[in-house]
Amino acid sequence: MATETTGAPAGAPAPQEKGKQQSKPAPSKTPTTGGDAAGEQKLTHAQLKAKAKAEKAARRAKAKEEAPPAAAAADAKGGKGGKGGGKQDGSQSAGSQQQGKSVPGRRPSVTGRRPSVAIIKEDPRSSIPECFSHVPMAKRIQTSQAHKDVHPAVLAVGQQMATFALKDSIARLEATLLAFKKVIESYETPKGNSLSRHFVPHVLNPQIEYLTECRPMSFSMGNAIRFLKSQVNKFDIDTPEDGAKESLLEFIDIFINERITLAEVVISKNATELIDEDGVVLTYGRHRLVEKTILRAKANGKKFAVSVIDDPYDQGGKELAKTLQRAGIRVFYSPNLGGLRAHLERASNVLLGTEAIFANGSLLAPAGTADVAMAASAANVKVVALCETINFDRERVSVDSLTYNEIDPERCSAESFRLMFDNTHSKYIAGVITEFESGTDFAPAQAILTLLRKREDPTIA
Repeated sequence: MATETTGAPAGAPAPQEKGKQQSKPAPSKTPTTGGDAAGEQKLTHAQLKAKAKAEKAARRAKAKEEAPPAAAAADAKGGKGGKGGGKQDGSQSAGSQQQGKSVPGRRPSVTGRRPSVAIIKEDPRSSIPECFSHVPMAKRIQTSQAHKDVHPAVLAVGQQMATFALKDSIARLEATLLAFKKVIESYETPKGNSLSRHFVPHVLNPQIEYLTECRPMSFSMGNAIRFLKSQVNKFDIDTPEDGAKESLLEFIDIFINERITLAEVVISKNATELIDEDGVVLTYGRHRLVEKTILRAKANGKKFAVSVIDDPYDQGGKELAKTLQRAGIRVFYSPNLGGLRAHLERASNVLLGTEAIFANGSLLAPAGTADVAMAASAANVKVVALCETINFDRERVSVDSLTYNEIDPERCSAESFRLMFDNTHSKYIAGVITEFESGTDFAPAQAILTLLRKREDPTIA
């Protein structure tokens, strides 16, 4: 007895008589051509899926013809995806696809959302020519990106250096040493180690690296750190931790007192002897040693005038002029180098502050100092530099302004950038006053190394 067919759809014709069905063989797999409904009954699952996909493609093509060109292009871009497109809901209308409406629980269409654009901050150094790529530049580093071993006091100093709140080399040196004192006070030697072997590579070096990343290290900082490391290396491996820490703290206090505080007093005292009665002193910008020298000469009862040639970018000379005027000193002010020649005609000598002095006697000073020194030398006006010996570099020489310099981060754009320092050849400098000179004597720049070897304290140098 043959089985009855129960898979016919609702709209199919009634089955034939029972007797006729028994006499016929089994139905063939080839679909009949009697009608659409009968054909759909015999389609396989794969054929049904292909037909639905074709109908969907036809609806999408029709929507592209009716949609504007921009929307059609966006929809065509979103239609890529192969299998992903076949899984969308076939009952969704073409209008909802054009408007980018998403079905609940499904991913929104490409045309219905705004693409996210990542904001990339441009590197300020990207516009610097390749020939100046070796010149460093200060940058502000987020505290979250600093090394985990960097002390909070050092973090604060680094931020102040990067923002030029600490600008002068001696001010940066003193702040660094005071921060190192806090690092030493909080240091505890790990079990199985000694301070002389563990402190420098694992504690002190991360602090130095962070400060250098914030802003290139000044020459005074490099010399002081070298002295501090040599002091640590003198400790024996069996030296008690408390005794070693106390010795380092005392060394830093003595260093600040002798190489910074007392040096400033001695230099300003010796330099006042160069200021002539009723003379005119010319200076460039604002430097701490020059300012203290002028105020000290005024306090000693000398009568003189001061010509201030200002840096048009920094404008520190304007503040110096105001300070000197409040002290009762007659001041001639020029906002830039344009008035240099006129001011040199009445100047009796020139006092310049420096950032550092190289082994060949060249001066590293704020940009514009070399112009003042060369113009004064051409006008037969004596030029004297004021500098502490901690700012001397005994190993390196410099003959141009590109070897050792910094790029001003506040004046660095795609069109131009500015170097912060320049190089002044020793032939334009009559002499240098340091804390080791006395009276009206001053040493030529080329003789500084000999002076240091003869006069420096061997326990420090």
